Amino acid sequence: MHNSLENLIRRLGRLPGLGPRSARRAVLFLLKNRDRLMLPLAEELHNVASNVRACVECGNLDITDHCSICADSRRDRSRICVVEDVGDLWAMERASVYRGLYHVLGGTLSALDGRGPEDLHIDRLVRRAGHDDTAEIILALSATVDGQTTAHYIGEKLANLPLDITRLAHGMPVGGELDYLDDGTLAQALKARAKLEF
Repeated sequence: MHNSLENLIRRLGRLPGLGPRSARRAVLFLLKNRDRLMLPLAEELHNVASNVRACVECGNLDITDHCSICADSRRDRSRICVVEDVGDLWAMERASVYRGLYHVLGGTLSALDGRGPEDLHIDRLVRRAGHDDTAEIILALSATVDGQTTAHYIGEKLANLPLDITRLAHGMPVGGELDYLDDGTLAQALKARAKLEF
C-alpha cells in the first residue's frame, strides 16, 4: 500500500468512533466515489480549516469573531448556559428549548488529565457573569465526578455575584426503566424526587 494511503487511513483511524478497520473502509469508499464525495470533502475540510474559528464571546465555532448565537439580538441575554464543549452547545440547540446565550468551557477540571482552572475558560465566564444584564448561570455539565467538581468550582467562583446559579436536572430519563439505570443515575433520581401535585 502507498504511504499516502497509509497516512490517510492512520489519520482517519484517530477520529472518535473510527478504528483502523473503519478507516480503511471509509478510505476505500471515498476512493470509489472520488469525484462525487472525496474531492468535495477535501475542499470542505480546507474551507473549514481556513475559515472557522472560536467565538471571542462564548467559544462556539463560526466564521466570524462573534458567532450567530451571540450576535442574535432575539436571544435572552440574561441567561448563560455553561457547557463543556461545542458539541454540547450544538446538542442544546438541536433540542430547541433554550433561547439564551452560552459559554463553552473547553472541558472539565480533571486531576488525572492534569487539567486545572487555568486550562478552561472559567475566568472569561466570571467576567461575563459580572455584567449587569446577567441574571442566571445554568451549569449544563456532565453528571460525572469531573463535571460535578467543575460545577462546584464555578459555583464558588460566582457565589458573590447577585445572580441565580442553576444546573440541569439529573436522574431518571423519560422512558427509562429502573432495571436499566446505573447505580449513580438511580441514586440521583431518588435524591432529586419531587412531590406529586394532584
